[in-house]
Parts: sequence; C-alpha cells; structure tokens
Amino acid sequence: MSERGRILVIDDDESFRSIVEYTLKKAGYEVVSRADGSDGLKCLETDAFDMVVTDIKLPGMDGMEVLREIRRRYPETSVIVITAYGSIEMAVEAMREGAYDYITKPLNRDAFLISIERASQYRILKEENLRLREALGEQLHADRIIGSSSAITNLIRQIQRVAETDATVLITGETGTGKDLVARAIHYNSARKDHPFVVVNCAAIPRDLLESELFGHVKGAFTGATRDRKGKFHAAHHGTLFLDEIGSMEISLQAKLLRVLQDQQVTRVGEEKPTKLDVRIVAATNADLREAVEAGKFREDLYYRLNVVPIYVPPLRDRLEDIPLLVEHFLRRCAPGKTIRVHPGVLAAFKTYRWPGNVRELQNVIERMVIFQTGGTLEPEGLPPEIMTGRLTVTVAEDGFVKLPSEGASLEEIEKQVIITALEANNWNQVRAARFLRIPRHILLYRMEKYGINPSKGRVNTE
Repeated sequence: MSERGRILVIDDDESFRSIVEYTLKKAGYEVVSRADGSDGLKCLETDAFDMVVTDIKLPGMDGMEVLREIRRRYPETSVIVITAYGSIEMAVEAMREGAYDYITKPLNRDAFLISIERASQYRILKEENLRLREALGEQLHADRIIGSSSAITNLIRQIQRVAETDATVLITGETGTGKDLVARAIHYNSARKDHPFVVVNCAAIPRDLLESELFGHVKGAFTGATRDRKGKFHAAHHGTLFLDEIGSMEISLQAKLLRVLQDQQVTRVGEEKPTKLDVRIVAATNADLREAVEAGKFREDLYYRLNVVPIYVPPLRDRLEDIPLLVEHFLRRCAPGKTIRVHPGVLAAFKTYRWPGNVRELQNVIERMVIFQTGGTLEPEGLPPEIMTGRLTVTVAEDGFVKLPSEGASLEEIEKQVIITALEANNWNQVRAARFLRIPRHILLYRMEKYGINPSKGRVNTE
C-alpha cells in the first residue's frame, strides 16, 4: 500500500480516467478506478480508500448521489468532484454537500495535484485530531471519579443529572476530595463540552487582582494596566467558569459577582459599557458558607444564587471500600507498564487511617511508596509513619466492651485498633491477647497478618 494513500477514481470517460490514474500514480498514490457510481460504492464496501475523485456526470447513479452516500457511510473519506468547465453551480452544490474540493475539465494537472495534496493533508490532520481526542478521552477517563461505593454512585448520578442542565452548581467537600474533578465531569458531560472550561482559584489570586482577572480591564484602568485585557468570564463564553475556593472571595467583590450572575453581563474594570456573555457557573468551597453568611463574611443573596444545585463530595473515610480501586488507579499512573502488587497489610492500614487529606493524600502516599519500594510489592514496612500514628483511639475494657470514637469509624478501623489495643494491654503476648479478645490464637494471627501488625517488633510495621 502506498504511503501517500489510496484513491478511488470514478469517471465514465475512459480517456480522462486514464489521465487521472496516470497523474496520481506518478505522484505516488495507489489508484483504483471505476466507470460508474454503483461500482464505485461496491468498491468502497470491500476496500478502504483515503480519498474518492468522482465525476458529477455519471451514468445511472450520478456523482452527487455518490457524494451523499460516501458522506453518509464513510464520513472519514475525502471526496473531490470533477465538473465540466462552466458548471460552477454544480460544484458549489457539491461543496455544500460535503465535498472537499472540485476540479474542472480539461484537467490542469498542477492544480489537481495541489488539491489532492491538500485533501491528503486534511485527512492526516483529521486522523491526528482523532488520536488526540482519543488520548484526551483516555486521560479524562483515567482521571474520572473512581469508586463503586454507594456514596460515589450517588455522586455520579447527581453529576449526570445536573450536566444535562445549565443550572449553577455549588460543590462542597473537604480539601482533596476531588471537587475539581466533579466540576470537570459536569462540564465535559454537558452540551458545553466543546467550549472552554475555565478555572479560577479565588484563593490563589491576590485580592486586588481578582476583579481584573475575572472581569478584565481596559488600558489605563489602574497602574500597570498598559493594554486592554479580557477576563475569565470572556474566556469562558459559551462554556463553563469554575470558581474554586469561592468562600475566600472578599465581600466587596461578591457584590459585583452577584450582579454579573443576575444580569449575565460583564463590565471590564475602567469600562462603562457591559458585554453580554453566556457562561455557566460552577463554584466550589471547602468552607461552610452558611456559617460564613451568619458571620457576615459571605453575602446571603450570592450564596443562594450559587447554591441552586448543591453537590457534596464525600471524604475518603466515608467510602473506604473504594480504596482498592483508587490504589490500582494511582499505581497505573505512577508506574505505567509495571506490575506492582500490594500487600494485604497495606490495604488494611489504608482502610483504618482517617485520611485528613482525602484522595489527594492517598495519591501522594502511593507515589511515595512506589518511589522507595525495592521489589514488586508495596509492603507494610514502606508505609509512611503518619499512616500508623494517625490511628483511631479505641478503648477496650476488662469486660471486653469497646468504647467507640465519637466521630465514628468503619468496622475494619475498629477491628484493627481493638487488636492493637488488646496486644498492647497484654504486653504483646498473643496467647493472652487472644484469650482477652475471646478468639482462637490462629484467628488473631490471621488478623495481625491482614492488618500488617508485626508481632516481633511489638507494633504495626512502619519501617
């Protein structure tokens, strides 16, 4: 197969068809020719072509019908139509139907080859664009919200529903839970997905610059404004503006933001005439905006304007069953192409840790363990100290009753800490600890292995 591509030529004029074939073959293309449209379409059914060159005037099925069928059935195939000199109206109609270009008889070989080359480059660009889109799709898929817990299932269901609308969304949740992923998921599953997704971190931009960053400014509006500049609202026209850490915005700017949300008009700093914009707003915060409203730090009217559809992103400790999937996901990202196993004791330690930094902290821990692991398995010895020192406080009384932490905990968290507490209370004597817990010693040993509790060191493995 020619590296330059395969071209199907359809023309009932044998002499002209021979000229086209010769010209294309000499230029390095592989060429197949047919005398009528039906045979040409049959050829497309059995073989793949990068391009079709077809005459408009054909016996039986004419070139316009051939063009329409190709556009319907093989949209990735470029079509160049041939028309008689002076039949420009027909050529224009063909272009409207999706033809890439047209050429006229008699054939101008140089112009013809230029058209073919452009169509070939266009095909290559389309294929490259498709590959980039697929790569982006894989990346978005890889960065999607990972989990199968009821909390995540409910979150995804909410995202799917709100993505179908243009409603303003307020995403709440602790730091590191993935509020930005939720915002992106809403945008890329919405009708605005082909338009910009613009992010503004309200906490990261100096307060005196945030208004200009959001709304833009005109030259001379303030010291340093040496030229006109459009803001993030302008950049997000027809798309989505994600206002992260909205709770950190100072109250004077909140009033201006509220006015923009109400009017859907933006006035640049130093300008009087507003600009009408079409922007969807998604905001996020790890702060309790209700408390901020009551404290006078956040406008109540803006709160209600943003909180049209509230979405809460659960912390990792409320969906511990998702940890194995998250660990697998982060391992693929940290060590692509490598097979790294995870010791059950590591997963057990993960499931009994409180994860104050949530999913982001888990990702950092995995990256750190992958960097320092020496074999093909993440071992409990490689766990960072904070995983073990951040354990629950559990009290086991002499009668065997357990006093639970007031903030609640998972069953695995409680079980692990009960075992550790019982071992510590019995000076790490396994026989006495098993008797204390009223379980056989082999069950205790199994649980110690499961949770990475090292009896020889008298503590949970950390080094």
